[in-house]
Amino acid sequence: MQRFLLLAALLTGAASATDLRIYPSFTEVRDTVRAQSTTLNIPLPESVWNGLIPGTLDLDGLNFSQVTQTSGASWLAGLEGKTVTLEEPGRGAQVVTLVRARDLLVRDAQGQYRTARFEDLRFSGAPPVGAQLPAQTLTYTLTQPGSGTLSYLTRAVTWSARYTLRASAAGARLDALADIRNGTELPYDVKATELYAGEVNLSGNPVMYRESVQAAPASARAPSAPRIGAEGELGGLYRYALSSAFTLPASSTVTLPFIRPKLTGFERYAGLSTGFSTQSSEGVMSRNYRLKAGERLPAGPLTVREDGRVVGQTVISDTAAGAQVGLSLGADPDVRYRRTVQQLSASKNARGDVTKVTYRVTYTFESGRERAVRAEVREWIGGPRVTIDTLPARQEQATAELRADIPAGGKVSKSFTVVIDQAS
Repeated sequence: MQRFLLLAALLTGAASATDLRIYPSFTEVRDTVRAQSTTLNIPLPESVWNGLIPGTLDLDGLNFSQVTQTSGASWLAGLEGKTVTLEEPGRGAQVVTLVRARDLLVRDAQGQYRTARFEDLRFSGAPPVGAQLPAQTLTYTLTQPGSGTLSYLTRAVTWSARYTLRASAAGARLDALADIRNGTELPYDVKATELYAGEVNLSGNPVMYRESVQAAPASARAPSAPRIGAEGELGGLYRYALSSAFTLPASSTVTLPFIRPKLTGFERYAGLSTGFSTQSSEGVMSRNYRLKAGERLPAGPLTVREDGRVVGQTVISDTAAGAQVGLSLGADPDVRYRRTVQQLSASKNARGDVTKVTYRVTYTFESGRERAVRAEVREWIGGPRVTIDTLPARQEQATAELRADIPAGGKVSKSFTVVIDQAS
């Protein structure tokens, strides 16, 4: 997110200390401002203004009677009518007059006009970050001088978690990283940062939101990389905290080690989810994983590696500690199934209409794997009344579940019986 900067910081392009409360799709920026008089001017670069969420500006700790927002000229516009050096590839350097900053129109010594490129211009002093962008200025009329906190929401700074599941014959490990993205042209010396995971509603639009990460005051020396620790929950949101300050450069992504939750359960299996049909079929199973983590998992992409090799990628949603996470990574050509359906009986009413039918569904699984593999099938069956031999009672909707351990290079069959009663 973009923070409001004092003019001196804007002109020098220096990173500014600030507090960030970062969510997956927006950030709250909190900046301490000090007014020496009853007028407080806060310039905002265009890139900051464009990312700002309307209606979220707030000044806390300073009473004001009025605030005015005006659009000013860019730093480059201040050089209009003045001479600069233009150094174009193959043409050498020459002194030109900057006629119009908006499209970099210049006039050379022969009086000819043309459009230049910003990277070909040379200046006597270092231009600030965003030299071509106009600045918006907030002018607060205060009741008295003092210090306060300026805050706003922006979509220019966000964060997200991403995971790697490292599986092998010995077990599995889940690693996570946190990516903090700065889409602004301003750097931040982050004094205190909070990351939030969960759902926050902004103006009727749900926004995924992550937990809080805190950083200590910035040091003049390069600090060690901060660590992220869990801070519990806040109103149903996940919270985390950074162990130290860090610098978030302009237009950058800073990646930090995140959580490494203990897996309380991990299984591989070949899976199939389908609806009931009276027709026979065959095909391949999908490669599936099932795990439970000892910590809450913020939503994010997950890459699965087997023995160090990538075998698939998927996305997990926000998950509570101990909740089961299911991963499906696509077709498994080494595990095939053949499904056959046999009608065992049919009952009719006095008009000759079929009212109840009994079927036997048989799955034959065949594996080309060098190790035994678990196969699992979930088949949804609908009807006025459905009875499955593996379930105790009739239901309007029912799910038949089959599990079979297929030996290495072997074959195994499993069946279930279903009664579909159409009688009202």
